[in-house]
Amino acid sequence: MIRWATVDDADDLADVHVTTWKAAYAGMLPAEYLEAIDRAARARWWRRFIDDGARVHVAETSRVVGFCHAAGSGDDGWGEIYSIYVRPDHWGDGHGHDLLHAGEDTLRANGFETALLWVLVANQRARSFYERHGWTVGKPIRVEEIGGVQVTEVRYEKSLTAAS
Repeated sequence: MIRWATVDDADDLADVHVTTWKAAYAGMLPAEYLEAIDRAARARWWRRFIDDGARVHVAETSRVVGFCHAAGSGDDGWGEIYSIYVRPDHWGDGHGHDLLHAGEDTLRANGFETALLWVLVANQRARSFYERHGWTVGKPIRVEEIGGVQVTEVRYEKSLTAAS
């Protein structure tokens, strides 16, 4: 089931977020950094984020197993998938597909005709997922510092007016 998150989901969102980062970014980000991610701090962040009006989709079975946040981008006229994560023990269950479509639908409903997202160049699992869902590599790349190391991210783009 896909639904909107509430502040009561903050602990579950933090658990998904931290658990997924540790699995998805192993070997891409320093292990010490991943191990030091503070679940309680992340839960406080989620609580404030949702309380401040952010709309976040959650995938729920008997518990929250994933989330997707989509909203307007800093690039004028573009929507953006800011985050989409599914617990590693639910990878391949279809929740990522459902969450991505929910995020795209939200962007369409808010009048966006094009969308973008950023993904680590080294994250082949995520890149393959987006490509299977009609996202294509855009031109810009960016270099960010995460966990004390520089990582390169590539921009993916999608027309939201084309059949998906």
